Amino acid sequence: MSIPAIIIDSLNQYAEHNDYEAPEIIPRHDVDDADRVCLTLMSDMLGRAQVLFPADRFICPELLNNCMGRELKVVEQSDQNSLLSQYELNAIPAIPDITGIPTIVDNALQENTSEYAFVDIGLAKDLIRIKRSIFNKMLQKAQTGDFSVAIDRVNQHKDARKDEVDIVTALEKFTTIRIKQRIEDTLELPPLPESARDIIRLRANPDASSEELSTIVEKDPSLSAQVVSWASSSFYSTSGSVKSVHDAIVRVLGFDLVMNLSMGLSLGRTLNLPTDEPERYLPYWQKALWMALGTTALIRKISPAYRPSYGMAYLSGLLHNFGYLVLAHIFPPHHALLCRYKEANAHVDPSILEAYCLELTSEQVGSMLMNVWTLPDEVVVALRHQKNPDYDDEHAQYAKLLHITQYMLGKHGVIPQTIKKTPEDLFEFFSMSEEDADEALLPLFEAPEEVIGMAAMMKTGS
Repeated sequence: MSIPAIIIDSLNQYAEHNDYEAPEIIPRHDVDDADRVCLTLMSDMLGRAQVLFPADRFICPELLNNCMGRELKVVEQSDQNSLLSQYELNAIPAIPDITGIPTIVDNALQENTSEYAFVDIGLAKDLIRIKRSIFNKMLQKAQTGDFSVAIDRVNQHKDARKDEVDIVTALEKFTTIRIKQRIEDTLELPPLPESARDIIRLRANPDASSEELSTIVEKDPSLSAQVVSWASSSFYSTSGSVKSVHDAIVRVLGFDLVMNLSMGLSLGRTLNLPTDEPERYLPYWQKALWMALGTTALIRKISPAYRPSYGMAYLSGLLHNFGYLVLAHIFPPHHALLCRYKEANAHVDPSILEAYCLELTSEQVGSMLMNVWTLPDEVVVALRHQKNPDYDDEHAQYAKLLHITQYMLGKHGVIPQTIKKTPEDLFEFFSMSEEDADEALLPLFEAPEEVIGMAAMMKTGS
């Protein structure tokens, strides 16, 4: 793909400078984050501003507003899309002259002395390279300030042995919750639904039958309706109508899938979905379903010798972001702040922003609760270490599978691409290639409306 004419014309203003070089398209994975320029479009009562900063850092909205004396918030995606249509672009490039919108630049960007700056123009795999001296000339009229934080300075809390200490410390620092002896009592969460407790008990029985599972699910009319609707979805191309939970188990979904689907739905209903969610992020159940279906699609490409359990992978995907619900429940004012951080920093993994704002991550609290509720160790490990591709202890395959799935969903634009590149040895761990993963997930990417429709069924009972 070529560079859009509007970008070429803007850069050609500087063609007479001695150090000018024509922009070149460069593979994204060859560029250091410190040299890549991010743009976040924001606005307030005073108008719009395009905020530029290096990709190895993230914006602190409070610092930005204090520094500029403004009340900037990220522009809604619909308004950004209108701007893209106006200029016939796929992304708003971090080139001030394109839109003429006033520019605010973080000082860390101008302190970079590397030879080139790299800018996103909406190409999936590539950036454009601009001579740094020319890029700095473009910023001469911009306002400047210190309002970003280096990502590598944030403690990402990867040591699971400290989780309970981290949780208690965050509760003491950011809430008025009284610390109790047991962590589950301290968190003041609603009790588990009876259906979830019964399914946990049934899971421990190696001789459990379809009839027993049907009985448990059918005791909860909402859950029963969701399972039957799920099995009736065109996604499964079922011949004939599905009339009961038992029918769904025997004819369509199978025992393991119904058990894990019911478990995920029941646990998801213990907490209300937050009403404030960040722009550009998928709703909770949509993301959960993409992850569940994505992990199980990848499993089909893994040889039996390395293949994780289908049921455990599905449940791990469905519950992968349960900690997000817990954080929103425990820290409601801070949840709103986190939403603003996520909107302003779509290039940064949410757990890094959580660690900065709360000194705690959703992976920590989510896995802690899975352990308290006696869910399988595979799920506990998967949730806790899904952002840590180097984790290699017991059940690491489930964490690695979630990591690959999140990377692939980001790569194909389903979710914000916060994992820029997955180590090749992660694919090698499962004896597959990235191309195999692309092929496995293609049917999902070709039918997003099916996933959205199925997610809507899940939300109905929440």
